[in-house]
Amino acid sequence: MILAQNLVYSLLTLYMMLILTRWLGGWLGLEVEFGRLRWIHKSTEPLINFLRKRLPHMGPVDFGPIAALLLVWLVRVIVTQR
Repeated sequence: MILAQNLVYSLLTLYMMLILTRWLGGWLGLEVEFGRLRWIHKSTEPLINFLRKRLPHMGPVDFGPIAALLLVWLVRVIVTQR
């Protein structure tokens, strides 16, 4: 049971890191949409796009990645109880 919790915890943490990399990629000079790192965009797009559609429009600020990070963090805390 502990091994499964550690695996889920690690996978959700890795997904959070992918969301952060995608969110900060433009500022870091990473091409996450078209370059060699486009797999990051493809793996995080379904969740971020789902949340983007449900969030109210806030002008030029995109709260999709922030909401995705918070959601994945919340799921990680509830599932692994850490």
